[in-house]
Amino acid sequence: MRSVRRTALLASATLLAALLPFASARAADDPPPVPVDRFEGEVPFANPPAGGLFTWGSDTDDPPTLQLGSRVDAPEGDRVLSGTYDISGYGGFTHDFAFAEPAHDWSAHKGIRFWWDGQNNGKKIAFELKDGGANGEASELWTTSFTDDFTGWKQIEIPFTDFVYRTDYQPVGGIDHVLGLTEMWGYSVTLPVGAAGRFAMDGVELYGRADQSLRASVLTDAAVYPVKEGGTATVKVTVATTGSAPIDEPVTVAYETAGGSASASDYTPLKGEFTFPAGTASGTTRTVRVHTLKDKAASETAETIPLKLTVTGAKAPAETPQVVIDAHGLPYLNSKLPVKKRVADLLSRMSLAEKTGQMTQAERGAVGTGADIAADDLGSLLSGGGSTPTPNTPAAWAKMIDSFQLRAQATRFQIPLVYGVDAVHGHNNLVGATVMPHNIGIGATRDPRLAERTGAVTAAEVRATGIPWDFAPCLCVTRDERWGRSYESFGEDPALVESMETVIQGLQGARSGKDLDRNDKVLATAKHFLGDGGTAYGSSTTGTYTIDQGVTTVTRKQLEAIHLAPYRTAVDRGVGTVMPSYSSLDIVGDGQGPVKMHARADMINGALKGKLGFDGFVISDWNGIDQIPGDYASDVRTSVNAGVDMVMAPYAYKDFHTALIQEVRAGRVGEQRIDDAVSRILTQKFRLGLFEKPYADTSGASRIGSAGHRAVAREAAAESQVLLKNSGGLLPLRKSQKVYVAGSNADDIGNQSGGWTVTWQGSSGDITPGTTILEAMRKNSAQLTYSKDASAPTGGYDVGVVVVGETPYAEGVGDVGNGHDLELSAADKAAVDKVCAAMKCAVLIVSGRPQLIGDRLGDIDALVASWLPGTEGDGVADVLYGRRAFTGRLPVTWPRSEAQLPINVGDPTYDPQFPYGWGLTTLTKVPEGGAATLTALAAAAGAAERAGADDRGRALVEKARLIVQRKAGPGLTAAVAAPFADAEHLLLTGRYGEAVRKLTQAYRAA
Repeated sequence: MRSVRRTALLASATLLAALLPFASARAADDPPPVPVDRFEGEVPFANPPAGGLFTWGSDTDDPPTLQLGSRVDAPEGDRVLSGTYDISGYGGFTHDFAFAEPAHDWSAHKGIRFWWDGQNNGKKIAFELKDGGANGEASELWTTSFTDDFTGWKQIEIPFTDFVYRTDYQPVGGIDHVLGLTEMWGYSVTLPVGAAGRFAMDGVELYGRADQSLRASVLTDAAVYPVKEGGTATVKVTVATTGSAPIDEPVTVAYETAGGSASASDYTPLKGEFTFPAGTASGTTRTVRVHTLKDKAASETAETIPLKLTVTGAKAPAETPQVVIDAHGLPYLNSKLPVKKRVADLLSRMSLAEKTGQMTQAERGAVGTGADIAADDLGSLLSGGGSTPTPNTPAAWAKMIDSFQLRAQATRFQIPLVYGVDAVHGHNNLVGATVMPHNIGIGATRDPRLAERTGAVTAAEVRATGIPWDFAPCLCVTRDERWGRSYESFGEDPALVESMETVIQGLQGARSGKDLDRNDKVLATAKHFLGDGGTAYGSSTTGTYTIDQGVTTVTRKQLEAIHLAPYRTAVDRGVGTVMPSYSSLDIVGDGQGPVKMHARADMINGALKGKLGFDGFVISDWNGIDQIPGDYASDVRTSVNAGVDMVMAPYAYKDFHTALIQEVRAGRVGEQRIDDAVSRILTQKFRLGLFEKPYADTSGASRIGSAGHRAVAREAAAESQVLLKNSGGLLPLRKSQKVYVAGSNADDIGNQSGGWTVTWQGSSGDITPGTTILEAMRKNSAQLTYSKDASAPTGGYDVGVVVVGETPYAEGVGDVGNGHDLELSAADKAAVDKVCAAMKCAVLIVSGRPQLIGDRLGDIDALVASWLPGTEGDGVADVLYGRRAFTGRLPVTWPRSEAQLPINVGDPTYDPQFPYGWGLTTLTKVPEGGAATLTALAAAAGAAERAGADDRGRALVEKARLIVQRKAGPGLTAAVAAPFADAEHLLLTGRYGEAVRKLTQAYRAA
């Protein structure tokens, strides 16, 4: 219907123009205006790929409200588009044309105009066009703005020539960097930030006749052309036009090699010109070749030869292309030398600006096409959560990162970038990647070998897209389930977290770092140092966060035992980088009070680099230094002097670079500290093999999301499932049973993957390829009915499965008290109640943390903690239908009520719904026995411990645990729960005999 209405609108354009009450005068030879949006109801509110209006913003509060409503003063028709906004980050709205329909051709017109209801607030409103590409979300973005400095309705006219190419969040390399106008996919409006406001808009239309003479551009195929000394650089020069029409006047390009760091003896000077005659087709290319010469110097730094282009009759390229003669013959370039010598040689040659540039990391969306990489000698770029190329494909990632690495080749020493990304459960920013269970689920597996394999899959997929650095794993020890980052932790017990750090070897390979140059390994990051999982509820001062980025108050003994212990293990495993926490640390009795971790020299320089002997480099968190009290210069010197080696200053990278140079020159940051930081960074770049191979090795790209990789994720999903209750042996299900499935999370790949999936916060819906739990169950069931809200009739079924839980969130946005709680939604509760009242039922809780289910536990026959299993729902079905046994164990304590929080193993008062370590099994045979058997098992476990027979010791404890669980049942008391949880901690620390004795205590109390 939308296409029919749109066709009708276009057909009636002439009549409509005549009816506009405030229509601007037009020249006699101008075509009639063509409506884009009248806002009379013909445009729906809808999200891509459907056509329509939708809002967006940097967080949940930033999208504006929109409505189509009648106004007596509407400039066109009866209705207008209006709304309100109160934006802290960014926000606005978009009209995308339907992806299933052809793009629009606007090339016959001069520009676009619309009516705007002025509020006279002096604010700028950005207006953006979507040009070319596959669809509205994979198009070039062209932007301009107007100022709201008037009152009442005004028609805003914007010639297409006013729009400039947006350099951030673009398709990789652009489609053609020309506002073609022949394939338009819609427009966007970005509203003002910092103050609440309202707006109204009406009558979006195309006006005027295209002026071809203003729309020709000259482009080059690259900005940088590296060549070996003596080689020839080939520069392709293209003429292109808006609307893709042939040029109607000649375009002349004069070229000349001039300036740069290369001398006349390094190349053959070049000067000349050529002309694209009138009538030349858009896209026509000419070639200019620059020949370099070999000289007698055995070793040289890179030298630049700018190719100056002077254009007549069209717009010149935005940048002067540079031919670069590669550095050669210098010791740091010799891959046969030890890394230490290569670092020392390179460091000795670098200026202060080059060194501090290596300490600077920028967000890829902030550097545009990347000119600042060479200008500011940047050492690193990152993609924040959701900062992805368009299209979001492996090839696009590799192409984007290669384009940035090319920029680094224009620097004197051609030091490659190290590009980082938050691949925290697989290459989660990439659509189509294998998405693993989040760490909380990996902790539930109790399988260090499997954890290592998940890390290896992640590393292979990340490196295949050109990214050598992963901001993972999170080694937080989560101590309060109200924390929005709970699921990023392996669990509440530092011993459990330490046992899962095999993931570091999966990511990096050998502890020595010798495998880092492989095309399937990445540099790992232990985060967030130190104590981020221990912040107190209500201590956060970040926006509306309640616990994330708050204060961790501990004794020194608690700090060492709980929060520092995992970092000792990480350093022993050779982790390459460490990231400080946003949170503050308050060590009881040290007299400092709460101090931001980015400022704690005693912890970074002292504990981490000194006591633990960490020899990698420390990377700050996103704008993490900004939270240190004081001005920006103070933030810079405090953090760097505290031991931060590289600062993630996503959009303030220039400010950081400048400030750090000033602090060194003023003597407030020592040059020795700078040299130490840069040495650490360069060491990892050499280990990664970036100097020899700076560009993406995509030979492994075919394995991204492959069956083999997904099999590992499927196994992890299966092993992560924790069976909390199983009355009457309801699980496993049988294929022949007639099954009724309900619940919000049964058929939602976004919900079961959680936050940090494709975007920072994640989102519900079909966001990436995978198998939902429902889809997996259908493969195993002969008779299955699905009713999300349980509205379908419930009679005649053998068993019900209700899949409920949370929707995605990340970081403090997910804190309890910040729009979240630990209760099921009203819809989920209703589904559980209806299904479990009608038939025997199993409830699966898909969530990043325990949910309060105690008031319904008596009505539920089987209860499963499914955590956030990722894209492979088949793993969940594997245990539901008995293909694999349930073997998962709780990585955190499952509370009875929120009032109990925080509650953790070892607490003096410990009375949870289910204790840490709890997890029933569906093994065909649960061990028999009682107190006497447990006594014998304790003796045997003690003997295994003394003999160093860890596998046997663990097996004996496992047998004892199953005996206790069978007797205890779901009605657990504190007398059972406390020793049971203690036993799990003892097991993980290798004290097998004592673990069985604790289990014996729990058995006797049951």
